[in-house]
Amino acid sequence: MRLSKKSKPMKKITRRKTKIVKIGDVKIGGENPIAVQSMTKTDTRNVKKTVSQIKKLAEIGCEIIRVAVPDMEAAKSLGEIKRQIQIPLVADIHFSSDLALEAIRQGVDKIRINPGNIGNEERIKAVVLAAKKRGIPIRIGVNSGSLEKDLLLKYNNIVTSQAMVESALRNIKILEKYGSADIVVSLKASDIERTINAYRLLSEKVDYPLHLGITEAGTFFRGTIMSAIGLGILLEKGIGDTIRISLSAPPSEEVRVGWEILKSLKIRKRGVTITSCPTCGRTEINLLELTEKIEKATQRISKDLHLAVMGCVVNGPGEAKEADLAIVGGKKVGLILKKGEIIRKAPEKKLFQEFMKELKKLAN
Repeated sequence: MRLSKKSKPMKKITRRKTKIVKIGDVKIGGENPIAVQSMTKTDTRNVKKTVSQIKKLAEIGCEIIRVAVPDMEAAKSLGEIKRQIQIPLVADIHFSSDLALEAIRQGVDKIRINPGNIGNEERIKAVVLAAKKRGIPIRIGVNSGSLEKDLLLKYNNIVTSQAMVESALRNIKILEKYGSADIVVSLKASDIERTINAYRLLSEKVDYPLHLGITEAGTFFRGTIMSAIGLGILLEKGIGDTIRISLSAPPSEEVRVGWEILKSLKIRKRGVTITSCPTCGRTEINLLELTEKIEKATQRISKDLHLAVMGCVVNGPGEAKEADLAIVGGKKVGLILKKGEIIRKAPEKKLFQEFMKELKKLAN
């Protein structure tokens, strides 16, 4: 990004101080990096497919993975899944404390429970004591769609941000009552306003790390916009210690969007950042196709690199100066520039191949 004389660099984000919670070998809270999570979309009972998906997600930057545990067969599969992966495994539990207890026995790194449907305090107590014995943290996952019945009655069947916070605080007290200190909290609604208000309210009352997300945000297009706005506002205010982007799309897209949000706010750097022009009547190469090919080919590069793919000489040379590697298009040809210096000219048909040759040298 070029800064004009009147422009000012983005201010450094001051993060809210939170307790440190260890999930496997990943720490969140405190001054630890904001971790990017996702959730598998396979049948957890199918160990082979679940492990395969987790490994692919880890390659593109997923740092914590969550799996659904709908029944005891799924719960009993967790140990084998855990043995075959390298990133922390979180069990997502609804309705049954027995499933949570089995997941803990299987050696998962964290339990996520929904207080609105997990059962009475005695059942929660059993889960808390078992998790504490194994040193496993618990995430209290409050969702707008499954609030406790008494809270719904209190708030006239309207799920407000205040009601969500009250649910979280109530369940934090239960966990604390039985000696749990390793607590993470999420307050997810399917709209931006309630989600932001809930996290802001809770962040003023507790210092536990917060897991951010907009639940059921929608398709890749809508969900990306919803998540970028909602999480972006919270992260810019220093709220949030780990993020999960919920999309009706492959989980790889969730990971990519999560990293792009962090990179855009200059919170964390990882992988390739591509600056590309929208094209116009001056463009004389198929820049849209070229950019898509480069984006797809660079998903597994973890090195922090800035690439530029520009269609003409209007803004191309300027953007190329700030990129590690760039293409500036001409009439059925393109210039390849490294650190702003022209290193090669190639016909359009060979631009992608020639560009990737140079990129591989930089990425290694």
